[in-house]
Amino acid sequence: MDQAGTLRRLVKNGTRKPGISGSKYSEPTSTTIRTVAVTSGKGGVGKTNVVVNLGYALTKLGKRVLIFDADVGLGNITILLGVSAKYNLYHVLSGEKEMEEIMITGPGGMKILPAATGIQDMAQLSGNQKIFLSQEFDRLANNFDILLLDTGAGISSNVTYFCSRAQDVLVIAIPEPTSLTDAYALMKVAKEKHQQKRFNLLVNFANSEGEAKEVYRQLTAVIDKFLPGVTLNYTGYILKDINIPKSVRQQKALLESYPFSKSSKCFENLAERVFEESRAVKSGGIVEGFFDSTKAESFPRR
Repeated sequence: MDQAGTLRRLVKNGTRKPGISGSKYSEPTSTTIRTVAVTSGKGGVGKTNVVVNLGYALTKLGKRVLIFDADVGLGNITILLGVSAKYNLYHVLSGEKEMEEIMITGPGGMKILPAATGIQDMAQLSGNQKIFLSQEFDRLANNFDILLLDTGAGISSNVTYFCSRAQDVLVIAIPEPTSLTDAYALMKVAKEKHQQKRFNLLVNFANSEGEAKEVYRQLTAVIDKFLPGVTLNYTGYILKDINIPKSVRQQKALLESYPFSKSSKCFENLAERVFEESRAVKSGGIVEGFFDSTKAESFPRR
């Protein structure tokens, strides 16, 4: 798929290009939607599992949740949840479908926008495609309380772009040296490319709270030394739990299969912190991307 599909889509729907008004999209309005990019420097740290269970926990708090599988070329949320998606983001960007037509319902009633799987052209979104996605999320904003972006792992342009568009960036790390090194690299690139200076850390697969806080201490020590001006907030931890791989094999959210497990309680605590502060956000439309706001704000400190 090249840029032509997105451009055809923009023309077909009369969507607003920069500097053009009078389209079906009204000017940006105030919305209380919260956008959180969940990301990691390396794969294998349980990022998508965190997104799914955080989303489910938020629905239990009465929140309207939209999950966007932002690993646009290698999406796997549908696989993790054992749900099928006939259409995905590829069909939207090619002009075949509307966002609402590809949206599927996950556990707890949360909505999921599935990504394409194994389509190389999706690995690097064009500028026009990013603009179009910004318009679409702007249009959907008033229907949801929170948007979770499940980015790919690593430092690709797609990953850093989606992180830069969110109000909050939740970096997932595990208690391993390679994970810490890659998390640092991700924050370094995000700062250099998008001037991002505030991040939140969630330590996954922790044996204890003490181990999680030690991971945070090690990362902040490196950041303070080599990334001046960058702030890393400690958001919490998810305990290592034998029920997590069980739920993955069952293709269900952990909170759905094992609601009383020790890590389920961690996810519930995380959800409460994520939505602890509800704030009005001024949408920035296509110029600023998704819901441009005071992106420097982040989760309450622990």
